Amino acid sequence: MKLSVPGRVTATAVVATVSLLAGGSIAGAAPAGQPAVAAAPDIPVANVKAHLTQLQSIATANGGNRAHGRAGYKASLDYVKAKLDAAGFTTTIQQFTSSGRTGYNLIADWPGGDTNQVVMSGSHLDSVTAGAGINDNGSGSAAVLETALAVSRAGYQPTKHLRFAWWGAEELGMVGSRFYVNSLSTANRSRISGYLNFDMIGSPNPGYFVYDDDPAIEKTFKAYYAGLGVATEIETEGDGRSDHAPFKNAGVPVGGLFSGADYVKTAAQAAKWGGTSGLAFDRCYHSSCDTTANINDTALDRNSDAVAYAVWELSQ
Repeated sequence: MKLSVPGRVTATAVVATVSLLAGGSIAGAAPAGQPAVAAAPDIPVANVKAHLTQLQSIATANGGNRAHGRAGYKASLDYVKAKLDAAGFTTTIQQFTSSGRTGYNLIADWPGGDTNQVVMSGSHLDSVTAGAGINDNGSGSAAVLETALAVSRAGYQPTKHLRFAWWGAEELGMVGSRFYVNSLSTANRSRISGYLNFDMIGSPNPGYFVYDDDPAIEKTFKAYYAGLGVATEIETEGDGRSDHAPFKNAGVPVGGLFSGADYVKTAAQAAKWGGTSGLAFDRCYHSSCDTTANINDTALDRNSDAVAYAVWELSQ
């Protein structure tokens, strides 16, 4: 999640043009009389954590971070892209320049589905320069990646078209996602039924926060957590501070999940969710200690499953 003043894109060059697909209204279960919707798979948290281990190793081998314009970011992107290519996705790298350094977005389209109705899920892949960024935002990036791989394993063929994205330079002010949204025509923006954002979903002292931007998407996430018997709260800490903001500003319905950053957990929240009141949700936010040791497995597991639940529910 970005903290700094928004960075400025100083030059742009698209390495490969994205085939920009589709919109309509977000919807969940099939109407009465139609076949029952497919159930989302359980996302193995061990698989998500394996991706985090790889991102940590990449950071360690590249100066301790995976920041925009640094070797660790490009290696992270290459890792994710290789997994998606092997799973049958059509991947596209979008290139931009910010703060004098080259940045990259990675877009992955799953073949099939109505390209006039795109359900898009994304996360930022860059860290700050201070550390490896395993919760911020390896957690969201790994969960989105594993959900995409679950789509492939299931051979899932939804009614709507599925697209996944990993954004560069979010920590400079949502630079990569803004570049992507600005590259869309008005028609192509309208074809995106919804954009789901996942930025910090494994915080070590977690809360369970749901974006309240689009009512249908919000309802979907709340239904998942209600099924677990886990109470949620409306997400406010990250308003305007992550990659959903450029989509929302362009009129695309948005939603997402968040487990908390440097805000302090209250006594009431600790009573509801466990953890420690009086401490930040993530004491290692934007710090060198944001490593694989900085993850709450239960939050990561629940939120990863919620990513898949929403992708399946909203694409049928």
